[in-house]
Amino acid sequence: MKILLATDGSTFSEAAEKTVTTMIRPQDVEVLVLQAVEPLVFAVPPQMAPGYAPEQAARMQETVDLAKKNTELVAARLRAAGFKADSWVVESDGRNGILDAAEEWKPDLIVLGSQGRKGIAKFLLGSVADAVARHATCSVFIVRTPGTAKAESLAA
Repeated sequence: MKILLATDGSTFSEAAEKTVTTMIRPQDVEVLVLQAVEPLVFAVPPQMAPGYAPEQAARMQETVDLAKKNTELVAARLRAAGFKADSWVVESDGRNGILDAAEEWKPDLIVLGSQGRKGIAKFLLGSVADAVARHATCSVFIVRTPGTAKAESLAA
């Protein structure tokens, strides 16, 4: 079985990782730990030379390096639990990064955490989990953190 575990270093992703390690037997299971890093997009006047803002490139590299460290730590914990695990970082928005990686790697299951947004927050910010569930060509397991929806409604 091949499992794509999407992570972003959040508590929601930690819940997804915990679900994989507690609910799935590691025998004959290969896990790809994936983190999508959204590229920095900023507008510059056309008269400026390409590469004018090197600090943006440095910031993006720091973000990618942090994501690589995060995914490798998760993969190491999965290997310690008996899974065959590898890590991968892609530069893309979360939805497309996960879906494109799944298209390429062909997992049997995608596991990801959900922030549990509802109402206007979900409409304005979107839902990566929702988009992946609707568009993936394999099964998708969305891990919800207990109390997330309640906390969201209390904050509104």
